[in-house]
Amino acid sequence: MKNPARIFFLVLFVIGTVGLAATGALLYVRLAYLSGILLAVSILWANYSLAGIRFQRHARSLRASVGDIFEETFEVLNTSRLPHPYMEVLNESPIPQAAGSRTLTWVRAHQTRTYLARTWLTRRGVFPLGPTSVVSGDPFGLFSARFDVPPADRLLVLPLIIPIGSFFSPLGFLPGGKAIRSKAREVTPHASGLREYAPGDPLKRIHWPSTARRDRLMVKEFEQDPQAEVWIFLDAQREVQAGLAQATPTTWQEWVFDRRPELTLPPSTVEYGVSIAASLAHYFIAERRAVGLVTGGPVYTAIRAERSDRQESKILETLAFVTGEGALALPSLVDLQASQMPFGSSALLVTPSVDDGVLLAADLLQRRRLNPVVILLMAETFGGLPGSDALAARLAERSVPVCRVENGAALREVLSAFQLQSASSNSQELPPWREPLSTPSS
Repeated sequence: MKNPARIFFLVLFVIGTVGLAATGALLYVRLAYLSGILLAVSILWANYSLAGIRFQRHARSLRASVGDIFEETFEVLNTSRLPHPYMEVLNESPIPQAAGSRTLTWVRAHQTRTYLARTWLTRRGVFPLGPTSVVSGDPFGLFSARFDVPPADRLLVLPLIIPIGSFFSPLGFLPGGKAIRSKAREVTPHASGLREYAPGDPLKRIHWPSTARRDRLMVKEFEQDPQAEVWIFLDAQREVQAGLAQATPTTWQEWVFDRRPELTLPPSTVEYGVSIAASLAHYFIAERRAVGLVTGGPVYTAIRAERSDRQESKILETLAFVTGEGALALPSLVDLQASQMPFGSSALLVTPSVDDGVLLAADLLQRRRLNPVVILLMAETFGGLPGSDALAARLAERSVPVCRVENGAALREVLSAFQLQSASSNSQELPPWREPLSTPSS
């Protein structure tokens, strides 16, 4: 961008120089000298303005969630023997409404200036912490100097988790039952045998009596817990997504008078679906259930069902990168994973789709003795195609519980209230494969 003041003084210098050469008048002499001296001093001052300046920024944690306050420390060090009157620090990180840009005045020789920047995180994903630019110049504003510091770290922002008081447990979602004859990587109540110790086995698995008898390290093997698993299918197909324009971002006045503004999700089926999937995963893992995740946005991803805090971290990290650009439809996701799900498992289908593919996915799950539950994002409230109500009615005819989520709905109340609604409706009718089988007559 051109500097009008600089152009003005350059024009004065040219006029003074030409007038001095042509006429030798005292006015042109003064004009040429004054403008020339001013330009020379400004250039020298701008070149010195960032001499000896060092900059660093660092964060206490590089992992946060939507709704958290992210804190960063910015540090400016003057290593020269002369002070610097002013400089400007520009935080050019792509984090929405990123804080940290500040003007510093009179940084003394060998002084370190440190300040804390707090950013309210409103969007999930991974963001570089930078670049950062330090800008200064002469006091007349004619010339400027700057240096850029490339990003050294990245911040991972996990999806927003809605605290759910309770959620519907489908029929057959009960603990106990026959053991599932498959090995588990985690410790379960079902020990199946012993084997020799292998590098990497945790010490808590060592069976010391057998180790003493055989004179070599022996570890216990465990079978998969027979409790029903919970699988979350997040529909990220491009063709079924919808969204409205983003609301006006929060201003600083709202922070001053309301302390912290209320966080609302963007009016997008992708963001609502991701937040619902993250909230359900957090809820069921807290209930000590084995939870798995299947999604196709942007690539097909299947996370094996486990129960641990580490499993929750894996699911949330995967959801942080989900986009609504997937190519696989919901029936394809179910077909790829259903054969690997134990009988009696529950499949939570989070989708904004209004076509018959949702019915096909639910039928496929029921035929495999699995329990589908549909969390239906009402596409028309997000600016998408109509037909969600008709689809919900057809699912109800097949005894598939449906939780309807509209744009702007309070997710905590909607998901928690679904426990009571589904418990009463599902007690009246059983799915076809749960009806008593009649004994054929001889």
